[in-house]
Amino acid sequence: MDLFGIVIPFWAILIVIILIIVVIWKLIKFAIKVLIVIIVFLAILIGLDFLGVFSWINENIISLLM
Repeated sequence: MDLFGIVIPFWAILIVIILIIVVIWKLIKFAIKVLIVIIVFLAILIGLDFLGVFSWINENIISLLM
């Protein structure tokens, strides 16, 4: 392959493409892990809200301040 007057071998292009694919795959895996952590955190917050933990904490703080 000829690029700007420089001959680039096919194996070099293939290695660059493979490296790009590996980096993109690692970024996707990282994004999926972050998404799972956020979903678990939000599920825990929803569960605590359903159990009334935040209302209980709020009542105790108000009673301490009054």
